[in-house]
Amino acid sequence: MTEPLLQLTGISRSFTAGDREFLALKNIDLTINAGEMVAIIGASGSGKSTLMNILGCLDYATAGSYRINGRETRDLDNQALAELRRDYFGFIFQRYHLLPHLSAMHNVEMPAIYAGTPEPQRHARARELLARLGLEGHLTHRPSQLSGGQQQRVSIARALMNGGEVILADEPTGALDTTSGKEVMRILLELHAAGHTVILVTHDPKVAANAERIIEVSDGEILSDRRNERDITALNNEDVVPKSTAARRLVASLGLFKEAFNMAWVALISHRMRTLLTMLGIVIGITSVVSISAIGEGAKRYVLKDIQAIGSNTIDIYSGTSFGDSRSAAIETLVPADAAALNQLYYVDSATPVVGRNLLLRYRNIDLDAQVNGVSDLYFQVRGIKMESGIQFSESDARRQAQVVVIDHNTRHRLFGEGVDPLGQVILIGNLPCTVIGVAAENKNIFSSSKSLNVWVPYETAAGRLLGQRYLDSISVRIKDGQPSKVVEDNVNKLMLQRHGTKDFFTNNLDSVMQTVQKTSRSLALLLSLIAVISLVVGGIGVMNIMLVSVTERTREIGIRMAVGARQSDIRQQFLVEAVMVCLLGGAIGISLSYAIGYLFSLFIKEWEMVFSLGSVLTAVFCSTLIGIVFGFVPARNASRLDPIEALARD
Repeated sequence: MTEPLLQLTGISRSFTAGDREFLALKNIDLTINAGEMVAIIGASGSGKSTLMNILGCLDYATAGSYRINGRETRDLDNQALAELRRDYFGFIFQRYHLLPHLSAMHNVEMPAIYAGTPEPQRHARARELLARLGLEGHLTHRPSQLSGGQQQRVSIARALMNGGEVILADEPTGALDTTSGKEVMRILLELHAAGHTVILVTHDPKVAANAERIIEVSDGEILSDRRNERDITALNNEDVVPKSTAARRLVASLGLFKEAFNMAWVALISHRMRTLLTMLGIVIGITSVVSISAIGEGAKRYVLKDIQAIGSNTIDIYSGTSFGDSRSAAIETLVPADAAALNQLYYVDSATPVVGRNLLLRYRNIDLDAQVNGVSDLYFQVRGIKMESGIQFSESDARRQAQVVVIDHNTRHRLFGEGVDPLGQVILIGNLPCTVIGVAAENKNIFSSSKSLNVWVPYETAAGRLLGQRYLDSISVRIKDGQPSKVVEDNVNKLMLQRHGTKDFFTNNLDSVMQTVQKTSRSLALLLSLIAVISLVVGGIGVMNIMLVSVTERTREIGIRMAVGARQSDIRQQFLVEAVMVCLLGGAIGISLSYAIGYLFSLFIKEWEMVFSLGSVLTAVFCSTLIGIVFGFVPARNASRLDPIEALARD
């Protein structure tokens, strides 16, 4: 004996209303064989719709057994029930339940998307079904552009998309005029004649009269189950589509991800204002993160460039124990011989003695106070000072205590003005006449005063003719390129300690200053980034709120998708993809705005610029994706947990 297609045994369904329990179905026993056309009739509230929902696996029984082709549904999870709906059932609803933002063809294709049917095949089948139902000229029309009868035919085509072995029609003619109603019934009769099992749920005896079997339900019980003799010509079932195999499930999982993006894009552009408001917080957050990162990087490079300009690979040696040592003025142990010894170290590129005082400069009737520095010819190499014009003094100038001087850019302008060439001019330094042989290039950095006046004379000239001082104020050492700064500093300290016999000096390594600046800039950038992240979190909360509103607004759409075979994971994936897409779009806009801000920044601020890095852009993309996943999860989970029956009942 052939096993029934659908078999219900002792099915009951109860609902709780307040403190009372309402029994919608009472111990229903029902068997439906493949190929039958059955009408379930009854008044409103009789339980016929609840029975249909249980038959279509949209609802579950409180008690009893329901088998589909011998498969017990009682212990199946939501995913398995979704697969049963997708593989066995096609739903035709009284209210059509078409998605308003999709065309007729895309509405029809929806069950095949969740079944994993390749795109070319489902396109071809959707066109074929719509053509058979007389809608070949309406493939791209949206539901609002179709009449009620045409929308119901689209609904029928959708029911047949995956084969529709069992067609469940809930009041299929209830919302149609007489002519359209007759046309829909004619189509259902043709489907039955083609081998489909058709179950009509109606309160209209005229509609029920088209069935070969009529089941009357009242107060949750079957009153009668009678045959209705008709002339049925059975045809081969040409609409059945093979059920999903393991290979097709793999194709489905890959195809659904792509389709989730397509459906998400359609949903986003269909609600442009809501999408824009959703991504606004993300745009602000990403713009803040990328811009702050670029500003921080630009500021760091600007400061480090200035440190390098004054000699980041230099070590200065001073008398005393540290800066501010009151006894340092009385210590006179730093001597030129120390500088000469340091020049012999392998790690050292060059070393120069330094003495300095504030002295009066005079040219004609102009008097200026300036810093007069006695240095060796290597000083300009140690400090990386370039010449604007003229030359530096040489070692031979130093040996003969030549009365020559190199002046800086500011001193040139203060002493000589714009119309006088300073080279070859004689100026008084204190009471010593010196010839100007060079002008140092302007030094623009944050560590030197733009108004300071500096001149340089050979150390021997300063010691013997200006200051009468044989000991040094300091020694400046330039580290050879490629040598580790800390190692060189340790060796310098070791040599000086050997020469002096006691620790009456201290060193100042500008590389440590650079490292401190880098560390400080990283800390500052981290702090500013954390502040910017707050705006991202606020934007993420905005995404979550709008997506939760979206779930509420699209409850009926979710119910429709579940009815045609979408699993909870499919719904969850779609809403997650939408959230991530919104955040990525917001991130892209935010990155673009950051670059626009950088361009405007460069127009108004010339000293330094915002520096964008690939890392900051990738971080922005990662943050956008992460926010979409984290803050989109709750709305996506809520959407996937909706009850199909309640969702379909929403307006």
